[in-house]
Amino acid sequence: MRLSIMQPYLFPYLGYFQLMAASDKFVVYDDVSYIKQGWINRNRILVNGAPHSFTMPVMNAGSNVDIDQIRFDQRLYASWRTKFLRTLAQAYGKAPFKDRTIALITDILAEEPAGLSGLLSGSLQRLRTELGIPCEIVPGSSVYRNKELRSAARILDICKQEKADVYINAFGGQALYDRAEFEHNGIGLEFLKSRLPFYEQGTADFVPGLSIIDVLMHCDMASIHAQLEEYELI
Repeated sequence: MRLSIMQPYLFPYLGYFQLMAASDKFVVYDDVSYIKQGWINRNRILVNGAPHSFTMPVMNAGSNVDIDQIRFDQRLYASWRTKFLRTLAQAYGKAPFKDRTIALITDILAEEPAGLSGLLSGSLQRLRTELGIPCEIVPGSSVYRNKELRSAARILDICKQEKADVYINAFGGQALYDRAEFEHNGIGLEFLKSRLPFYEQGTADFVPGLSIIDVLMHCDMASIHAQLEEYELI
């Protein structure tokens, strides 16, 4: 069984979903510290041919607060949602799959849940289904109860609880985990190196690594399925 573990991100980029596609089970690691200026409640789309950042409004978000404890700023959320959907409609007015994608994002953002983690986990489930990725998604904070552990020890404990044969981490995690330590515990360790293939964005220069929203706006499902396979395991 191939397991991956990642913090929940807001409409993440293609490589995040490649990690899901490479796994049998995907743990949403939501009971760890929030990362300021990270991708937990922000991402990028194309506006007028250039990358444009968007940020979902939250409260009590700091590096000493776990992701599953962060709440929405209810005074701002509804107006942010309206503005964001309007921005999508304007920025992607000529995109071939605009209607399908805006309908999906509208549906994901329709409710106003109190907690950020709940919305992010729900959006990852919806996007996984939309993209046809068969892996199972597990909310970490409600299952493993191992917050006393730290770093690799905690990851190894989750792997053991799930009876994982292989743990797959993003390529950037090579400095965090030791292959020999995992193998000593009977678990293989692999790192996913993502390739972000070109697709037509209607701009002069291709901008890789944007939110999955951009991919959904411009690509049919056959093309997206092919892109999900554009990675290597090291």
